[in-house]
Amino acid sequence: MTVLPDDHLKQATEVTLMKRDFTVVVEQGEDGYLIAEVVELPGCRTQAKSYDELMKRAQEAIRLYLKTKRSDSKTKFVGLQRIAV
Repeated sequence: MTVLPDDHLKQATEVTLMKRDFTVVVEQGEDGYLIAEVVELPGCRTQAKSYDELMKRAQEAIRLYLKTKRSDSKTKFVGLQRIAV
């Protein structure tokens, strides 16, 4: 078993506890599936038949995205607006 010095243990715990908020846009496809796209992570998308399953899959997709890509995105979600044309 590896024992970490106190300062390394503290840093490891802080990294584990840090959480970020992400904005997920949810749409319904023609086939009835729900589609989630993470605004701050380009290309990070998933789909599911139920909303609860979609949110679980979105969290998993975010974790995998962050594990494989470094996100330095400086974008911040502001809002959605529907307009009629």
